[in-house]
Amino acid sequence: MTIRQAHGKKRLLITGGAGFIGINAAEHFIKKGWFVIILDNYSRIGAKDNIAWLTGNYKGKFEVIVCDITRDLGKLKNAVTRVSAVLHLAGQVAVTTSVENPRDDFERNALGAFNVLEAIRNSKNRPTLLYSSTNKVYGGLEHEAVVEEKSRYSFKSLKFGVDETAPLDFHSPYGCSKGTADQYIRDYARIYDLDTVVLRQSCIYGPHQFGIEDQGWVAWFTIASLMDRPVKIYGNGKQVRDVLFVSDLTNLYDLCLRNIKKVRGEVFNVGGGQKNTMSLIEFMPKLEKITDKKLSWKFGKVRPGDQPIFVADTRKAKKLLGWEPRVNIDAGLDKLAQWVKDNQKVLKKYL
Repeated sequence: MTIRQAHGKKRLLITGGAGFIGINAAEHFIKKGWFVIILDNYSRIGAKDNIAWLTGNYKGKFEVIVCDITRDLGKLKNAVTRVSAVLHLAGQVAVTTSVENPRDDFERNALGAFNVLEAIRNSKNRPTLLYSSTNKVYGGLEHEAVVEEKSRYSFKSLKFGVDETAPLDFHSPYGCSKGTADQYIRDYARIYDLDTVVLRQSCIYGPHQFGIEDQGWVAWFTIASLMDRPVKIYGNGKQVRDVLFVSDLTNLYDLCLRNIKKVRGEVFNVGGGQKNTMSLIEFMPKLEKITDKKLSWKFGKVRPGDQPIFVADTRKAKKLLGWEPRVNIDAGLDKLAQWVKDNQKVLKKYL
């Protein structure tokens, strides 16, 4: 028996595991029988609250290592040697923050991912690596014709959305740092024979998401609505995203790990697809109906690097893994709204 399978359990390391996606992934894999090691520096709001929730429900089935992957290389390397798979989620997550502080963004995203890669490459066990990339690596998609309709933008010719063959265009420091990591991780599968998968994620939402104005807009608008806070729409509100409920994402992570020899070195565009798209101004009445509250908002200027529309073509993931979104927008928003209602006391600390 190896260290990675001590106590009869597979072991998974989640960097940034105290964040929104990380805590949902931890719960998913714990339920699947994995022992989870969470590595986090607690820089995100709500991180300690998420860990407290996980402890209350799954104590003894995970451990937490407080670590900054840009600096605490000893802790990172040691954690990597103890697992059979790494889910790399740690990083800076907002375009606006990257514009304000591009060096910090580069260190957290590009250098952090490089450190994870090197820790894996130099380990004896060489665990599988799944990387949470972003649709921002495609930039503003200026080469694609966009049609402005009454309440949304739409692609003129992309029937299924953006697929993995679309040209990369790292617009904004965030796009550059995430894109750098994206390409390093893809190439390490080729050059060093590592088992890696890159997932270029669109708009993910769900419980345990402490959304703020700069990042996590579906959660932020839901929180603002239920807690009587105004919101700002940047641009005309016709921007479209394909939203994906977080449990669908963690299911995809699971499928990648179970089929790693089939998908190693691959890149997947991951989102809700054409069936789960909405613009900001289409979202407002839907949210007001779910929360039974009137939302107050105002308009602001378009932010740098903000795509007028992004819809992921998810057919590759379906073809290779049989994966497709299962939770539709209405069901997902109901679950998110219920989580917000149940956690207003915690959320008030950050408003």
